[in-house]
Amino acid sequence: MLIDAHCHLDLADFDNDREAVFARARGAGIEHFVVPGTTRARWPAVIELARREEVSLNLGLHPYFMEDHGDEDIEALEAMLDEHPETVALGECGIDARFENTLDAQWRLFDAQLRIAKQRDLPVVVHCVQANDKVAKRLRQLNLPRGGLIHAFAGSPEQAGKFLDLGFVVGLGGATTHERAKRLQRAVRSLPDDGYVLETDSPDMPLAGFQGERNEPARLARVCEHIAGLRGEPAEQIASNSTNNTRRLFGIDG
Repeated sequence: MLIDAHCHLDLADFDNDREAVFARARGAGIEHFVVPGTTRARWPAVIELARREEVSLNLGLHPYFMEDHGDEDIEALEAMLDEHPETVALGECGIDARFENTLDAQWRLFDAQLRIAKQRDLPVVVHCVQANDKVAKRLRQLNLPRGGLIHAFAGSPEQAGKFLDLGFVVGLGGATTHERAKRLQRAVRSLPDDGYVLETDSPDMPLAGFQGERNEPARLARVCEHIAGLRGEPAEQIASNSTNNTRRLFGIDG
């Protein structure tokens, strides 16, 4: 049994065949799905999807969509968290340093969400692109009680260690399957059993051999097999570790 710890199944990419996507995932052994919110406009769709027993809810404001966020959205996020206590984490939030023109605003938005998570004792789901060291420094300063997930981790073993020391786990997905990802693969081999979860980031983060195609949760089984090969461990052990870690992080019942 596997849990896809991060997948955007609310997006329009799945509108034409969402039930078939769920069915293929179940057929591949994926039985639970954690779906993050990205913008205020998308929250209702995520909340509606989380009415399904097999879906857990995250709510947050994603740094990729800065043009979609308004000054009032932090207050709206707090109100939505009040309305939906079933939310298992605050996210997807974070820093994407590829977009230098919005970096200052990204940091302000990220800090505001981290403070909400600390006040509410929620884990955070962090989008962190080309900013591992700076994000780790900020997380260390805030000392969040519940830690969280560094989604789509793509750093070094040393950077992974910094996040683990802060009570975070790292998310492993399609990026680990690409031949060029040598540094990331070294990090995968270095992780303790309780230091990672598996995710697809569907419809994004395609696996090697599937570039240009829509990603979906059924392919998490392939990620699991690949991680098993990298670590020299049985796929069943990788699946068990990931599932246990995801349940612990998000408080998902067995």
